[in-house]
Amino acid sequence: MRRDPLGLLTATAREYGDVARLRIGSAKIFLLSHPELVREVLVTRNRSFIKTRVMRRTRRLLGEGLLTSEGDLHLRQRRLAQPAFHRDRIAGYARTMVDDAARLADRWRDGEQLDVHREMMRLALGIAGKTLFGTDLSAAEAEEIGAALDAALRLFRRALVPFADVVDALPLPSNRRFYRTRGRLDGMIYRMIRQRRASAEDTGDLLSMLLLARDAEADGGAMSDEQVRDEAVTLLLAGHETTANALAWTWYLLARHPEAERALHAEVDAVLGDRLPTVDDLPHLPLARAVLAESMRLFPPAWVISREALEDLEIDGVRVPAGAMVFLSEWVIHRDPRFWEEPERFLPERWLDGLAERLPRFAYFPFGGGPRMCIGEAFAWTEGTLVLATLARHWRLRLLPGQRIEPLPLITLRPRHGIGVRAERRGVTG
Repeated sequence: MRRDPLGLLTATAREYGDVARLRIGSAKIFLLSHPELVREVLVTRNRSFIKTRVMRRTRRLLGEGLLTSEGDLHLRQRRLAQPAFHRDRIAGYARTMVDDAARLADRWRDGEQLDVHREMMRLALGIAGKTLFGTDLSAAEAEEIGAALDAALRLFRRALVPFADVVDALPLPSNRRFYRTRGRLDGMIYRMIRQRRASAEDTGDLLSMLLLARDAEADGGAMSDEQVRDEAVTLLLAGHETTANALAWTWYLLARHPEAERALHAEVDAVLGDRLPTVDDLPHLPLARAVLAESMRLFPPAWVISREALEDLEIDGVRVPAGAMVFLSEWVIHRDPRFWEEPERFLPERWLDGLAERLPRFAYFPFGGGPRMCIGEAFAWTEGTLVLATLARHWRLRLLPGQRIEPLPLITLRPRHGIGVRAERRGVTG
């Protein structure tokens, strides 16, 4: 499980079927690999499950944000945060997404060698900083955020170690670094919260929405500073990491499939000509969205969803005891030949003939589902499509030879050693 979780889960599902049992140390794990079983866990019986201890460990950094909170607290926080992701608000963020991508396109040089994963991380973090806080993050702030994210990923890896909680309490250099990093990140976030509360101004960013939100369905109350901090850190870290990974894998796949790349360039040229995209262009860029959708099918930013059973259950005739973990793997189901023709092939065109409407609901679930479905889904589709179209106007990326590109399954699905590319400038007409 530590060495090759993607291979293990895939082989287990293929050999043992839709409900497979694994034991890792003292942990009992049930791998569910059919869309109807995913629906049962995420929708029909969602109240019978909570996040697993692996994800609960990230509360040390994320606090009680949308990713980690449970029950009534999660429902209240989601109600309060939802207006920040209304389509009108997202349309307002689109200009920032395009402008930042255009500046990146202007910085690249013909023949330059780049790590496109690092480039997408920096771009997505800059966009997140502006849309969340309404400010350009300084180099030092960006470094702090990157360090905090790396700390969260290390927590995830350590969760599979026996007596992980004991290890966390030891005065190890890694633990001391984590607390220093969290402290600096908290100082930055709380400073922004204090400044915004003092101004009482709606500046149009997500932080303003979180501070101004009132729970009209309950007591009319607002979020405390600590709650705003937890949601801001969650949105900042989880939001930019997943989008950056999706875009990095998209460039990797386009570089390996020149026919799909040429088709994308033809669409971008026909729709945009020599101008930048806007949110109004999204309905006219179906292939760009299809490229992104197919990339997230093959390399889902969230590769597995895990839950812990609160009570004894029966799923598909199998008893799942209280305390057992349930795994729902996007990586496994997105490549299942029962639901996908030529599942290992990158075929963006499969999304252009109404496939999404014909698929079983949870044969494709890169953003989860049910009450805990990713609140930023529309934001992510908008950002991913607009960034892809903006950069593809003038650039194609070629993979550098001699590198081994493989996924690193942590909380998200990163490329293990980055993705080295050479940038090639193209004319508007391709």
